[in-house]
Amino acid sequence: MNRALLIILFAVALDAVGIGLIFPILPDLMRELAHMRDVDLLYGVFIAVYALMQFIFAPVLGVLSDRFGRRMVLMISLLGAAIDYVVMALTPYLWVVFVTRMIAGLTSANLSVAVAYITDISDESQRAQRFGFLHAMFGIGFIVGPAIGGLLGEYWLRAPFLAAAVLNFLNFGLALFVLPETRHAAPEGFKWSELNPIKPLQWAIGIRALLPFLVVFGLLSLTGQVYGTAWALYGGEQFAWSPWMIGLSLTFFGLLHAGAQALLPGWAAKRFGDVNAALIGFVAECVALIILAFLTDGIWVFAIMPLFALGGIGVPALQSLATQTVGKDFQGRLQGVLASLGSLAAIFGPLFFTSVYAASKGWWPGMMWMSAALIYILVIVLMILRQSRGSGDGEPEKPSVAA
Repeated sequence: MNRALLIILFAVALDAVGIGLIFPILPDLMRELAHMRDVDLLYGVFIAVYALMQFIFAPVLGVLSDRFGRRMVLMISLLGAAIDYVVMALTPYLWVVFVTRMIAGLTSANLSVAVAYITDISDESQRAQRFGFLHAMFGIGFIVGPAIGGLLGEYWLRAPFLAAAVLNFLNFGLALFVLPETRHAAPEGFKWSELNPIKPLQWAIGIRALLPFLVVFGLLSLTGQVYGTAWALYGGEQFAWSPWMIGLSLTFFGLLHAGAQALLPGWAAKRFGDVNAALIGFVAECVALIILAFLTDGIWVFAIMPLFALGGIGVPALQSLATQTVGKDFQGRLQGVLASLGSLAAIFGPLFFTSVYAASKGWWPGMMWMSAALIYILVIVLMILRQSRGSGDGEPEKPSVAA
């Protein structure tokens, strides 16, 4: 690997550690600040407001990274996240936590900029494997982050936030002093109208070859919200897991995902093609969700985690397919659009899944996981229909795209 790739992968890992640190204790933080025990819906709203700001500003930051460089946007994002964690560690007020999360959501573009960065430095034949490396490093972050966060949370509820702030400041320094730029500024071609957050979505929808991937990516993003939204809530309430146990389960989850995503996406894409590799991942994750919906003993969650890990090959393959539908000058815009779709899903996903959980936990708590599995079934059907209508190898044709 070249130096730039190693640095961006390390930065993604640090970012994931920072995120993973706070997952085990977020429900307890909501209970402390709101002075109430049942925080299912409040927790969903807390996650959704962050995503709302991402939805509005992720396409804007994607366009800015195309015009002015990936490094600048990445540094703004990391600095915003660091400040957010410091405030969350110190404030006793619930409304302040919500405001700072909105600010962090405005600046957050870490993963989308990292994907655009890797696209800049990779040939098409390398992208599925390198996107797998990226997701693997994110998984490695979740090996370390939740375990440390759960352990720190046992001693002081706010300690994981300070640790996450330190990591983001470290990441900021890495981007400032070490990370090379892959896109040179081109302000002479920049138009302020391009900062309209709806315009990149209109641009993406207008690309016929890209549209099926946008629909599938949006549905996957919606389904993906069930883990961050419900894992800590469900584990604590249904399996009686402590913050340490929640962190341990997320660590094991991340360990398996890291291994699978480091080793399998490139091999699966070459062996089966990107479309079939994506389908294998989607089917595996769907089966895992269905099993989880019926579990009553938390120890069996660890037994089905290899299926979740195998499911991790789906998104890198899908990302590789999507990048092949636009030219190299529009990769940042594309990743901004995908991040925007992810943020849109992150607005409605937490509200949807916490509502399902609150409504069904009295008679079947697993209904929340089953609802996610049903969305996966829809994704699988759409991908099969797309493949049957496409070319024999399932690869999209690259259109001529105008700015």
